[in-house]
Amino acid sequence: MATPMTKEEFATPAGRKRAWAQLMLGDHGVLRLFYSNTHEVSPGKLWRSFQPAPRDIKTWGKRGIRTIINLRGDKPNGRYFLEEEVCRKQELEFVSLRIFSRDAPARETLHDVRRLFRTIQYPAMMHCKSGADRVGLMSVLYLFFEENLPLDQAMAQLSFKYGHIRQGKTGILDAALESYIEYANARGVSLSNVDEFFTWVDNEYDPIALKAEFKPEPISDFLTDKILRRE
Repeated sequence: MATPMTKEEFATPAGRKRAWAQLMLGDHGVLRLFYSNTHEVSPGKLWRSFQPAPRDIKTWGKRGIRTIINLRGDKPNGRYFLEEEVCRKQELEFVSLRIFSRDAPARETLHDVRRLFRTIQYPAMMHCKSGADRVGLMSVLYLFFEENLPLDQAMAQLSFKYGHIRQGKTGILDAALESYIEYANARGVSLSNVDEFFTWVDNEYDPIALKAEFKPEPISDFLTDKILRRE
């Protein structure tokens, strides 16, 4: 198992070579040269994508993007240091928020996401590794929280169109939101009402129990975990 990279190592020529190897080989960056999973979520305001290389971030900056949102957390590694460096050089706001693709989002995470969308500079681009699951969840929440799109309609952002496979473990993201949709529909609550959603989050939502009840399909798990190597 490779040792974690430090900023001191990253600052050396050997460290930079290792960082680029991590991004392009270990993180599937080579495959992303031939496949784009970038989409507009809100016209002129928010985009979703996969892990960008430094040249991609430079392109985003030229397009007027002001904030890059990294949904993979601030774990120190070559990929993270390269992204942090180019954002600093391009004078872009760089925000890291750890989102999990195989867990129902925690209550605190949902509140953090709402605060994030209210405080960042727009236009913004957000990304995870593949642009399928975590960024799909965030796209749903953005449209629901900020543009008042009914939650059941916003759920289209979690779709096979973007590479999301709801039959595998990543389907827990769908299950979490659908549990609220079922709750709201049973009570005649508008699916555009964000305040009611957070009342449910704070008083009814149980992400641990939800995950325990969720049963993914083994074949889909094999596809996402072994073939696609999703985080």
